[in-house]
Amino acid sequence: MKTNHEIDYKILGEEMQSVEIELDPQETVVAESGSFMMMDNEIQMETIFGDGSQSAGGGFMNKLFSAGKRLLTGESLFMTAFTNTGTGKKRAMFAAPYCGKIIAMDLFQLQGKVICQKDAFLCAAKGVSVGIEFQKKLGTGIFGGEGFIMQKLEGDGMAFVHAGGNIIERNLLPGELIKIDTGCIVAFTSGVDYDIQFVGGIKNTIFGGEGLFFATLRGPGKVWIQSLPISRLASRIISYGRAGGRKEEGSILGGLGNLLDGDGM
Repeated sequence: MKTNHEIDYKILGEEMQSVEIELDPQETVVAESGSFMMMDNEIQMETIFGDGSQSAGGGFMNKLFSAGKRLLTGESLFMTAFTNTGTGKKRAMFAAPYCGKIIAMDLFQLQGKVICQKDAFLCAAKGVSVGIEFQKKLGTGIFGGEGFIMQKLEGDGMAFVHAGGNIIERNLLPGELIKIDTGCIVAFTSGVDYDIQFVGGIKNTIFGGEGLFFATLRGPGKVWIQSLPISRLASRIISYGRAGGRKEEGSILGGLGNLLDGDGM
């Protein structure tokens, strides 16, 4: 028997997606601060410590500890709960923070646990625990791109995460291994072994432009991969701005182009 609230949903849009959650009376969805888009009347919004999961019950200190864990993953102490206080079905919508895709994860079908990058979580059915996952290996924590701490989603309800660009899903067989840029990892199930590997080769190290390390993911389990990590997008925007907007063009042509398209005014 499921212990988390059973919510229905619909994902809308293509490149800038949102998720519409349908709530029966007294059902609740918990969302990351800043993801709210709109809701029907008779849905009550409440700011809560932590994730509001049942495991956080049992007193103020337990709730405070649950909320405090979120600081380690770079999130706020607070989340927002949206509860249908009416008599019929009501809807609330939550929007992705940047271009990409929203991934719906049924934790009941995923052995009750998924590990994801720190800023991936969007919203979930009440009862889903949003905690932290420490990397056990020193090298993985230092060089793995995501650091020592990742998020873990536990429970038997629906959870929604967001990732950049297009999403590729891979089901790894036992012992099957893939090598991947550390920033492109969105999430993986608990049976997947996550490690890092040195790229190797002096030319690759100095001139490869892909970093010194990449991640290795070994099955069995399911892996979600994003084509455009937000860190990669941000670095390109910063470098573009520093180069005056036309890094790929020569100084004369670049200046002329800026003048023609209005940037030089």
